[in-house]
Amino acid sequence: MRVLTGSRAALPAGLYARIAGYRHRVFIERLGWQLASRDNREQDQFDRQDTVYVVAQDDTDSILGCARLLPTTDAYLLGTVFPELLNGALPPCDPRVWELSRFACAEPGRRSGFKTLVDFPTSDTARLMREVMLCAQRHGAERLITVTWVGIERLLRRLGIRVSRAGPAVVHDGQHIVACWIELECRSRLASSPFRQLALHGE
Repeated sequence: MRVLTGSRAALPAGLYARIAGYRHRVFIERLGWQLASRDNREQDQFDRQDTVYVVAQDDTDSILGCARLLPTTDAYLLGTVFPELLNGALPPCDPRVWELSRFACAEPGRRSGFKTLVDFPTSDTARLMREVMLCAQRHGAERLITVTWVGIERLLRRLGIRVSRAGPAVVHDGQHIVACWIELECRSRLASSPFRQLALHGE
């Protein structure tokens, strides 16, 4: 497996469209999320020119996982859609804080067996998460913030990742969701992932 990172313009031709198709299959078809989609491609206003994507592929270039990173110095999902998760605090606006969203990983050997952060303990999903953290660090991030389910905090901690809540959980579409801080480790520890990392020009 290999991991590519970069902005839409920096990714290989056609890869962003395939990411959008993968996200449609995961988040809309499998999970049933009510998200914007066109031509079976899921994307929203946060898929911009400065958005950074992390994409895992197999030897045939099939997408096995993806994630989206956004600087909090511009509009992002938590600050725009879920500000109530911050318990009255202002949304972060800091070049050292990036938002993680749209994280998903396919189960190895099962092309239809998509995994999201709910299925986090699998090794490949954990390895992809560490690649996401490394990518964020290369862009100057010291912390990530993400919107997720309450149970994810425990799963993240089982991986040794430092996580804390940014506010109390709220019920959204029948699920308890929460904003979580993710503290980035030193790069020497994160770099132990066995993924091949390809940093593309123009990130």
